[in-house]
Amino acid sequence: MILTVSESAFKNAEKKSAQKSLGEKLMEFLRKNLLVILTVSGVLVGVGLGMMVRSMNLTKAQMTYFAFPGEMLLRMLKMIILPLVVCSLISGAASLDTRSLGKLGGIAVAYFLVTTLIASGIGVALAFIIKPGVGAGALNTNNLGLESVSSNKETTDSFLDLARNLFPANLVAAAFRSVSVPYGTETDGMNILGLVLFAMVFGVALRKLGDEGEELIRFFNAFNEATMVLVSWIMPGNNCLYYPFIAVFDLSFLLKIVEMEDVVLLVTSLGKYIFASILGHVIHGGIILPLIYFGLTRKNPFSFLSGLITPFTTAFATCSSSATLPSMIKCVEENNGVDKRISRFILPIGATVNMDGAAIFQCIAAVFIAQLNNTELNAGQIFTILVTATASSVGAAGIPAGGIITIAIILEAIGLPTNDLSLMLAVDWIVDRTTTVVNVEGDALGAGILHHINQLEMKKQQQEGELVEVRVEAVANTQAEEETSPLVTHQTKALEAMPEAIESVL
Repeated sequence: MILTVSESAFKNAEKKSAQKSLGEKLMEFLRKNLLVILTVSGVLVGVGLGMMVRSMNLTKAQMTYFAFPGEMLLRMLKMIILPLVVCSLISGAASLDTRSLGKLGGIAVAYFLVTTLIASGIGVALAFIIKPGVGAGALNTNNLGLESVSSNKETTDSFLDLARNLFPANLVAAAFRSVSVPYGTETDGMNILGLVLFAMVFGVALRKLGDEGEELIRFFNAFNEATMVLVSWIMPGNNCLYYPFIAVFDLSFLLKIVEMEDVVLLVTSLGKYIFASILGHVIHGGIILPLIYFGLTRKNPFSFLSGLITPFTTAFATCSSSATLPSMIKCVEENNGVDKRISRFILPIGATVNMDGAAIFQCIAAVFIAQLNNTELNAGQIFTILVTATASSVGAAGIPAGGIITIAIILEAIGLPTNDLSLMLAVDWIVDRTTTVVNVEGDALGAGILHHINQLEMKKQQQEGELVEVRVEAVANTQAEEETSPLVTHQTKALEAMPEAIESVL
C-alpha cells in the first residue's frame, strides 16, 4: 500500500513537471516568434483598417501617420546597410586567402546563376500553364486609377549602366547615387554594386599587404562587429521594446488599399497573375532551393531554415533584401553556426546579385503582358526572356519595387510595349513580399552550402597534414632503429676497423 501511494505520487510529480515543461516550451516559442506573430498581425490589421478608412476621405498626410513607426524601422535598417556591406566584405575578403577566395567566389557565382536561371524557367513555365493574361480584357489603367509608367531605356543602355555602376567614379557619391541613362546621368539611390566590388578588391589588397595591412584589417573587423551590435539593438532577439512598431509596420497595406480606386476589379483581373507569381515562389523556395541544399550538403534544409524566421519576417515586412541583410547575417551566424568569414563575404554579394524571386515574377510579368497584348512569343523571344531576366537581376536594386525597372528591360528586349508596367506596379506591393522572402532564402542557403564545402576542405587539409606527420615519424623511427641496432652497430664498427680488407676484397 505504501509502495502504491509513493508510485502514484511519483507519477503525479512527473505529470506536473511535464505540464510545466510544456508551458515553458510554449512561452519560449512565443518569445522567440513574437516578431513573426506581431508582423502577421500587423498585416491583417493593416488590411482591415485599409478597407475601413476608404470611406473616410482621409488626406494623404493623415494616412502616412499610420505607417510612420514602420517607416522609422526601415530608415534605421537602411542606415546601417552601407557600413555593414562595406566593412563585412572588406573583413571577409581579407580573412580568406586568395585561392580560397577565388574558389568560394566561383562556386557562389555558379550557384547564383544556376538558381536564377531555374527560377526564370519556372516563371515562364507557370505563365504559359496558368495564362494570367488571357481573359484580363477588363484591365485598363484609367479604370483602375493608375498612373502610366513609361521607360525610354534601351536594353543595351541598361547593361552599359550595369558596367558603369560596377566602377563608380566617386566612392562617396556611390553611397547615395547610381548611374542611369540617358547620357550617364546620376539618379538617387545607393550604388550598392560598385561598393560591393570595391570592398572585395580592397579586402584582397589589404591581404596582399601582409603585416602592413593588419592594423587596417583589425579596424574594419572592429567596425563590422560594432555594426552587428547596432543590428542587435534595432532587431533585438529577447527585447520586446520595438515589437509594437514592428506590428504596426505593415499598416502600409492601409495606404495601398486606400489609394486604389477599384480594389475588386484589380484583384479579380490580376488574380491569376498574383497566383502564378506566389505559386512560383512557393515551388522555388519550398522545393527547388531545399533540394539543391540537400543534394550538396546531405543535411535537412528545413532545420537550417527554421533558424531564419526573423530575417524572413523582416523580408516580408520590408520588401527589401538590403534591409534584411543585418538580421540575416546575425541569425545565420548565431542560429546556424555559419563561419563569419563565409557569411559576411557571401550574404552582401547575394543581397545584390541573387534575385531568384524577382526573376520568377519578372518572367511571369513579361509573358502576362505579351498575352494581354495578344502577342505570340516564339522560341527566340522565350530564350531572350530567360537570359535577360537572369542577367538583369544582377543589377536589380534590393529595394521595394526594384524589380519593376527590370521588367522594362525584358519588355524592351523582346519588343513589347512598356505602357502596361503600371499594372505590375499596382500589385507589386503584394507580390514583392514573397519575392523578397525567396531572394533572401536563396542567399542564406548559398551561405550554408559554402560553409559546408569550406568545412570539407578544412577536414581534407587536416587529414593530409596528419598523414604527412605520420610518414615523417615513421621514417624517423626507422632511422632510429637502424642506429640503435646492436647488429648494425657491430657490423659498422667492424667494417670501419678493416678498410684494407674491404679494398683487398674489392
